[in-house]
Amino acid sequence: MGGVHHAELAAYLKSRRDRIRPSDVGLPTGPRRRVPGLRREEVAQLAGLSADYYTELERGRGAQPSTQVLVSLARALRLNGDGRDHLFHLADRPIPPAAHGPAAHVQPGLLHLLDQLTTTPAQIITDLHEILVQNPLAATLVGRPPALRGPEASFVHRWFTDPDARIVYPVEDHPHHSRVFVADLQAVAARRGHDTEVTRMVAGLRARSPEFAALWDTHDVALRRTDHKRIVHPVLGLIELDCHNLFSEDGCQRLLWFTAPPGTEGADQLELLSVIGTQDMSDAREMPDARDMPDARDMPDADELGRQQA
Repeated sequence: MGGVHHAELAAYLKSRRDRIRPSDVGLPTGPRRRVPGLRREEVAQLAGLSADYYTELERGRGAQPSTQVLVSLARALRLNGDGRDHLFHLADRPIPPAAHGPAAHVQPGLLHLLDQLTTTPAQIITDLHEILVQNPLAATLVGRPPALRGPEASFVHRWFTDPDARIVYPVEDHPHHSRVFVADLQAVAARRGHDTEVTRMVAGLRARSPEFAALWDTHDVALRRTDHKRIVHPVLGLIELDCHNLFSEDGCQRLLWFTAPPGTEGADQLELLSVIGTQDMSDAREMPDARDMPDARDMPDADELGRQQA
């Protein structure tokens, strides 16, 4: 079990949990709440852990938490950089040195904004399009990210190497997204300079994807700030949305959210999406880390969802 400081870790987790209001993380505040902050099961839900496992941690028992668990807890508990480092120290785990990748510490400013976006799909991603954290509506709209490491954690990498990654967009829109992804990666590569993570990713994609290689050689450069997207949803069908990006000061992370003009079909579909999320139903895409979600064939269709909402 290494040098885990079990009692101190348990006390620290509880103290951090007590200081977070449910409204801070987009959770409802009920009249019968007996704790000053979040409940244990709410922290577990936000971190993607089982309630039993988290409870054991707060009781000072259980195995040494993994790096992935600690990263998830740091995000769920909204820890700043020093708070996250202290959490890793108490768990006797080395602090992740990388500023990039799925293990990166989410920048507090972006995380605070994400917490306020409770009625629209939103997520925070890295500059290489690795999902760091999603709100429930984003998970319902585009699915949860697969539990992958290295280049495969990047949606851009999967876009050019895994055909299944493209099912979220209509086939006729694929050339547009390919061009935009490559131009965006060109801008990221220029900003990072001679960064080994980016250079290895580009070299790997050039070797595996003729489409990527041809687009890379055009040298088009443009960060993806806004876009109009058509998303294929297995229950609601084709959803037309506007996609916006807000960049962190260092450019390493982005808050991405989806909207639709009032009165449009997309706006109506977003309302139905919230019904799906409330009913805890999967988006039917077979994401590797989907947890205990019903099969899409058991879901009501869009008309039925509209009757339920009415």
